Amino acid sequence: MGSGKSIVALSNPKSPTNVGAVMRAAGCFGVSEVRYNGVRFDRAMRYATDTHFAADIIPLVRAENLVSELPSEIKIVCIELAEGATSLVEFEHPAHALYLFGPEDGTLSQQEIDSADAVVFVPTTGCLNLAATVNVVLYDRLAKSGEKIDDDALITQSRDTNNRVKVRSQ
Repeated sequence: MGSGKSIVALSNPKSPTNVGAVMRAAGCFGVSEVRYNGVRFDRAMRYATDTHFAADIIPLVRAENLVSELPSEIKIVCIELAEGATSLVEFEHPAHALYLFGPEDGTLSQQEIDSADAVVFVPTTGCLNLAATVNVVLYDRLAKSGEKIDDDALITQSRDTNNRVKVRSQ
């Protein structure tokens, strides 16, 4: 979905449940690649919960440097509760972006924040978990894209095999 390229990058994720849910979101929202670094997820990977098997379609790449080897048109967008960050409500997504998310139990480094093209926060009371934050940001990207969606075709393609309900005219 969307005409631009989007990449999700996860800094030292620890929870296979969250990474599995991120992969599902990546598949639902048309992300081209998911990157991660750190060692915690590698140890826990066998417990991943990618129930849509998005990892079979979308690369899940371990990379020491999450922002290296990017095409020049890709903008780095850090998603973090950082003073001075732009609210997601006000943020205009670049056509091509790498969205960098911090670990579930930590934060992005000051160096990562300083090197970003934009730093954005989700305006909630308290913080969302990693997978929820990825879903919200990717949905916001789609909602603001202006992309025309063929609603019924997308519903037919996306719904569960047991779902055949229709909205009838009143």
